[in-house]
Amino acid sequence: MNEQQAIKRAEEIIHQAVDGMSPKPKLEQIGPTPVGACIARDDHGPDDRLQVSLTYKLTEVPGSRAKLLVRQARDAWVKLGYKFLSSDADWSKPFPQVSMRTEPDDFWMDAVTGVVDRATGEGLASIGVTSPCFPRSVSDRSTADPAALQHTQVDERAARGALGHSSRIYDALQARHAPAQEGEGLSTHRDSGGTYVHHAWSTQPLAEAETVRAMAHVQTYFDSAGWTARRVLTGTGVPAIVARNAKDESVAQVAPSTTGAVRVAVTTPVVAVESVRG
Repeated sequence: MNEQQAIKRAEEIIHQAVDGMSPKPKLEQIGPTPVGACIARDDHGPDDRLQVSLTYKLTEVPGSRAKLLVRQARDAWVKLGYKFLSSDADWSKPFPQVSMRTEPDDFWMDAVTGVVDRATGEGLASIGVTSPCFPRSVSDRSTADPAALQHTQVDERAARGALGHSSRIYDALQARHAPAQEGEGLSTHRDSGGTYVHHAWSTQPLAEAETVRAMAHVQTYFDSAGWTARRVLTGTGVPAIVARNAKDESVAQVAPSTTGAVRVAVTTPVVAVESVRG
């Protein structure tokens, strides 16, 4: 699988859920770019693969229908033979969430209702799909090396922005930083969509209870700092968090792994930083 195939398949899974919905929602993409570094790996070996993560809000429908849209997404995926990652949603709750995976290609997706007005039951539905990790192309590998790029003042500002986000996430996790592994650190990526600064790092291995506490701390940070965050189920049993910063369009991924380490990746678009800061 390559980047184009992963994006195409993710879009297909989303439309399988949305195209038959009634009332018909409009898709509004969340986040500046669907492609980021792989953080789903569960070993300490080198890994410079990529991963696609697409998230859409389902807009232009009454907030009272958000729960119905999530149920319709679930029904459409079940008919296609996709599997639940855990159990079905608790439909007695006002804001249920469904997490599933495709077979045999192992894309993970969720349909979520977010709270708009708890008193009235108003909500907002969203759908997200995350691909398996896939290798970079030859051109991706050449542009992933910071030494191969001519850095500008804007690149440096974006780098400071990504590192600043990483630092605040580190403070929120309250877990010790592990030594950098191959494929981690600060890098710059260019593709047809623009230029991005990416910072990846990991914590030291944590016990399960420590991981749960760390992820709760970082969720609280994202909520208080105005990030839009969603949870994605993982094979560890502790959900990962994918969050977007509306000010500079950075995307952060914080994901537990089966090794016990929590993997963090922050991607900041250079163009967004340039427009925000002048």
